[in-house]
Amino acid sequence: MSEVSQSGVVGNWFYALWKFSRPHTIIGTSLSVLGLYLIAVAVSSDSSSQFSIPNFLLPFFGAWLACLSGNIYIVGLNQLEDVAIDKINKPHLPLASGEFSRQTGQLIVGTTCALALVLAWLNGPFLFGMVAISLAIGTAYSLPPIRLKRFPFWAALCIFSVRGAIVNLGLFLHFNWVLEQNQIIPAAVWVLTLFILVFTFAIAIFKDIPDMEGDLQYNITTFTIKLGKQTVFKLALWVLTVCYAGMVLTGLLRLAEVNFEFLVITHLVVLGVMWWRTRKVDLQDKSAIARFYQFIWKLFFLEYLIFPTACLLA
Repeated sequence: MSEVSQSGVVGNWFYALWKFSRPHTIIGTSLSVLGLYLIAVAVSSDSSSQFSIPNFLLPFFGAWLACLSGNIYIVGLNQLEDVAIDKINKPHLPLASGEFSRQTGQLIVGTTCALALVLAWLNGPFLFGMVAISLAIGTAYSLPPIRLKRFPFWAALCIFSVRGAIVNLGLFLHFNWVLEQNQIIPAAVWVLTLFILVFTFAIAIFKDIPDMEGDLQYNITTFTIKLGKQTVFKLALWVLTVCYAGMVLTGLLRLAEVNFEFLVITHLVVLGVMWWRTRKVDLQDKSAIARFYQFIWKLFFLEYLIFPTACLLA
């Protein structure tokens, strides 16, 4: 085999791994680690020295690699258990398309699970607790006989409890511990946690709209199947609107740990863009629904840039 063809095979394998890791969740995890670190620095009693490059690299990358490994384990396990469903809903995924064998998927999932736990344990008790709880919930979400994803309420609870509460509070406590600060969680972190908690509820109910066909065939009950596409779409939009309205209200109340002008203006702009974007969504077009779902994830990413910036500007 020529060097060119070998490099092509290697490149194809890593591209399949990238798809297997569900890139939008990887980006979300990466930004949440960065955002919580920046908030911890912003509220630190000695933020200027803590933000130097040497002080930044070790705590950030240790937590990032542990969380990244846990992320791949959770989404990978879900794919291992959903191959038949994904052949209908997401045929591009590596297990559904045949790019990865089941054995390869199991190897990746087992390796990333062990790596997440070891890295988290080496980096500190708060990170280890956060990662361990997240992996346990992710396992219960996908793996029989529990397989909580079969039940709309429990499926949504798994997603927004991990993304919303466990990740945000756990990461802040970890970084505060690393920065040798007291372990009191400030109001700004509670505000962000509540925002993400409610936001990920919208993600949790919206994500099943484009997957309705496969879920029906394999008896996966979702809010979309029970309530209909239109109802779930509108519910998700109003949940997101409440999130942004809450952030605007937080700014107007002049929370000491955030820059209120920046917080209010940015969230009003994002809210307006979101409602403008809904005009292009045709609920009968699966690709249009999927694009809007990815747009919601982009709003999720953006919050981990906007809110820490508001804290740094305070």
